[in-house]
Amino acid sequence: MSKKDVKKVVLAYSGGLDTSVILKWLQDEYNAEVITFTADLGQGEEVEPAREKALAMGIKPENIFILDIQEEFVKDYVFPMFRANAIYEGEYLLGTSIARPLISKKQIEIANKMGADAVSHGATGKGNDQVRFELGYLGLNPDITVIAPWREWDLNSREKLLSYASEHGITIDKKHLDEDGNPAVSPYSMDANLLHISYEGLSLENPNAEPEESMWLWSVSPENAPDKAEYITIGYKNGDPISINDKEMSPATILRTLNEYGNKHGIGRIDIVENRYVGMKARGCYETPGGTIMLKAHRAIESITLDREAAHLKDEMMPKYAKLIYQGYWFSPEREMLQAAIDATQKDVEGNVRLKLYKGNVIVVGRESTKSLFSEAHSTFEEDEVYNQKDAEGFIRLNALRFIIAGQNKK
Repeated sequence: MSKKDVKKVVLAYSGGLDTSVILKWLQDEYNAEVITFTADLGQGEEVEPAREKALAMGIKPENIFILDIQEEFVKDYVFPMFRANAIYEGEYLLGTSIARPLISKKQIEIANKMGADAVSHGATGKGNDQVRFELGYLGLNPDITVIAPWREWDLNSREKLLSYASEHGITIDKKHLDEDGNPAVSPYSMDANLLHISYEGLSLENPNAEPEESMWLWSVSPENAPDKAEYITIGYKNGDPISINDKEMSPATILRTLNEYGNKHGIGRIDIVENRYVGMKARGCYETPGGTIMLKAHRAIESITLDREAAHLKDEMMPKYAKLIYQGYWFSPEREMLQAAIDATQKDVEGNVRLKLYKGNVIVVGRESTKSLFSEAHSTFEEDEVYNQKDAEGFIRLNALRFIIAGQNKK
């Protein structure tokens, strides 16, 4: 289908500057009926105002979808990712990456329900999100038409977007106005969900410039965190957290509660330069408070419940798994294959992990499980009756045999 033949398009719509401009642009450029989809992923901002903004721009009430998908997000996307202990390039906990496949999935579901022939997003032509969204769309509906305005229009700066919004009577949020009420470029491009908040662009584009403290919105600085440590216990079953301090909670509630602990204690801030899928390096700052706590706790419970070789193989698989998520391949057969292998290791990953939270640090101070493989009788430094230390000599010599043979040949 030619893009100009599009009759109905589902737009991933936040109600912010970019997607509000896109909504108007789709109406004018394509003369298409626009359906808006706003996802409540726990981003910490009201999503209902998006409805009023859409209505003000002529969207029919029946064409406005606002969905609370926080539980699905954590249960079916965040938790599976954390079973893998996924980290991209050693630091990034993939907070933006993991939200994109769910948004894509919901857009396609709405498109199918409403008979739309196209979907649209607000990702730029320089970033990873365009890839993540569109691989999701096409993986779920190969016949869908994709409209990516940033790759088509000439509104290639925040200044031009603000000018367009002003010219077309689009409401501009206060964060995009200066003290005199004139359009102004905000210092950062931000994206948030229940797992994290990200900051990119403008003043952060110099990788040697330290961000000002006021940038961080979710956490106190470690210097200003409480001077007294706080202890919490996370309960696990099948590799997923199910309780905090013996109180069972839903997946989203667990992550939300861990965010509160992390925010209080200055946990989860990172400042990194990452390698984007499209080729360039980019500097980003992230706050992932609850996720940082979860990662530490999950590795702790795995340390006593996973077989050594299963744990090591899982660690070898993790970078590939993390890269697939970062690059947008959530719905790929290879990610599903890796997920099946990872999930197979988690059936006995259960028990409790006790953590000490203090000034940006997550310190494991205890772990227990009825499925524990830790044997004090075997590992003790004191006298025991289960381990013959003389057996180690043969073990070592057999493992050193190739060195011995090679050394003899060098004589």
